[in-house]
Amino acid sequence: MFTSFTPSVRGAVVAVAVSVVLSVSCDTSDGGSQDTPDTTALSSASASASVPPPTPGGGAASPAPVSASAATPAAVPAVRVRDAFAGLQATLNDTCTPGNCAYFLGRVHDELHRLDRAMKADPKGAGHFPEPIALIKALDTELRGDRSFENLKKHQTSLIRTRDRINTWMQDHPDDYR
Repeated sequence: MFTSFTPSVRGAVVAVAVSVVLSVSCDTSDGGSQDTPDTTALSSASASASVPPPTPGGGAASPAPVSASAATPAAVPAVRVRDAFAGLQATLNDTCTPGNCAYFLGRVHDELHRLDRAMKADPKGAGHFPEPIALIKALDTELRGDRSFENLKKHQTSLIRTRDRINTWMQDHPDDYR
C-alpha cells in the first residue's frame, strides 16, 4: 500500500505515538499491575490525533493536530526549589561575552523565573521565600515584561545583581533547598 512515509505523515504517526504514551495511566489500586492499558485513553488519543490519508501524487495532507493533553502545562511536573536553585547556580561562573551574551542573559532570566515558580509552588508556601520572590518581582517591574536581548542587556546589572542576591539569600537558608 504505502511504499514510504512522507515527513508530515511520519510526524503525525509520532504525534499519535506520543499521545498514546502520555495518555496511558498506571493504576496502582491493584498493587501496581500494568497488565492491561487504559483502552479509553488509547481510543481517545487515537481519535484526537488521527493520521491524515496520503494525497494522490505522493504528497501528504496537512499534519494531524496533537492531542491537547500532550501539550498542556499540567503534564509538566513541578520543579523542586533545590533543582531550580541548582539551575540558577549553574549561571554563576558564566559571563556576558560577545559570543554568548544573549544566551547568558536569557538563561539567567529564565532560571530566575523557574526558581520563582518553584518557590510559589513549594509545599512550604510562597511566604517561606519572601525576599527572593520580592527581588524577582522588582526585577520584573524594572524589565516591564520586555524579555528582548536589548532590554536584558540594558538591565544587565540589575539582572545579575538579582541573581547574586538570591544566591546569597538561599545560601543563608540551606534548609529551604536541601
